[in-house]
Amino acid sequence: MEWWLVIVLLLGGMVALLATGLPVAFAFLSVNIVGAFFIMGGWAGVSQVVPGMFTSLTSFILIPVPLFIFMGEVMFHSGMGMNAIDAIEKWLGRLPGRMSLLAIASGTLFSALSGSTIANTALLGTTLMPEMTRRGYKKPMSLGPIVGTGGLAMLIPPSALAVIWASLAYVSVGKILVAGIMPALIIATLYGSYVITRCWLQPSLAPSQEITHVPLSDKIVSSVKYILPLSGVIFLVVGVIFLGIATPTEASATGALGALILAAVYRRVDLAMLKKCVGGTIRVTVMVFMIIMASKTFSQLLAFSGASLGMVQFITGLGVSKIAMMATIQVVLLFLGMFMEQVSIMMITIPIFMPIAHTLGFNPVWFGMIFLLNLEVGLKTPPFGMLLFVMKGIAPPDVTMGDIWRAAIPFVICDLAVMVLMICFPIIPLWLPGLMG
Repeated sequence: MEWWLVIVLLLGGMVALLATGLPVAFAFLSVNIVGAFFIMGGWAGVSQVVPGMFTSLTSFILIPVPLFIFMGEVMFHSGMGMNAIDAIEKWLGRLPGRMSLLAIASGTLFSALSGSTIANTALLGTTLMPEMTRRGYKKPMSLGPIVGTGGLAMLIPPSALAVIWASLAYVSVGKILVAGIMPALIIATLYGSYVITRCWLQPSLAPSQEITHVPLSDKIVSSVKYILPLSGVIFLVVGVIFLGIATPTEASATGALGALILAAVYRRVDLAMLKKCVGGTIRVTVMVFMIIMASKTFSQLLAFSGASLGMVQFITGLGVSKIAMMATIQVVLLFLGMFMEQVSIMMITIPIFMPIAHTLGFNPVWFGMIFLLNLEVGLKTPPFGMLLFVMKGIAPPDVTMGDIWRAAIPFVICDLAVMVLMICFPIIPLWLPGLMG
């Protein structure tokens, strides 16, 4: 069977099942089993694939996924972020768009604590949106920064999606996690610069308020009490990986334990809170692991049938430049991001794009960070960007989806600008991984 026909049949079958409303994981598992039956020689092929499904999940590299998810659940349900937001606000003074900048600064901090884009957006929206509305902030300056910054949790460790990507692509988890720090900080800086510039040009978007003077001593005390402990939790994840003290798996355990201990110190731990954290972790982990299992089986089918090799030979035979091929891959990912969920996109595209990336000599960490940033953009692009719907669910009733789309556009442009910078200057994502212990 021709390689292109194998890909068309497998992807076509998946799309047909998804159109019936079947969940993504079950759709892929069904296609994989049917594909194994016809491609790998009947029931004998299926008997080879099924054990491989379970083997794909018994990997040490996947342990950080539930631990990072649990860490984010603890941060979200304990409410520790509220005091940190108040402490950060005291340092902003009279900057234009003060509350919008607070959303960006807080969202960047919480991205390094939750690892969940949805939790990050929900936390910022529920805590800051009512106050921004009360102070007269217009929709571009209230909705946009929250949606924009919420997505940074995909790039900054402890990003569970980065761990999933590294597992599916067989790339160093530690390097992928650390590589996201610099791009995320550049993006946050661009967000802040945009807010300050636009609020300076259009002051009506973020009306200035009378700010009570806060003594320096109060700022320092609040920071030490509420921000410094959170920084300690960040170090337990990022710092120990960067210094070579612990593997990503060990760091995920220290981070989860640190978050739980900190919540206990703040007296935020009770049975109801723990039930929510454990329940949320189990639900998300089971969904993610089923998708990972289906994705790795899909990769095996492509390899066994020769579809992966045929596709790579076809692509390399076109004679197009590496930059043109990279641009084509990003356009495909941007298009898929408008309609599909991020883990599903990984499941479909990694088995196809990674062999091409290896053949063309792309650095896998560099390629992975551009890939993840592209997925992060998909969270904010209409019509089906996940964070757009999260924002709609927590926004006041008078906010329409059109308002959210328009508010998110400038922040999507900032993301795309950083994506171009990373393509042109690979040192941006690769500098920190190169310094790792």
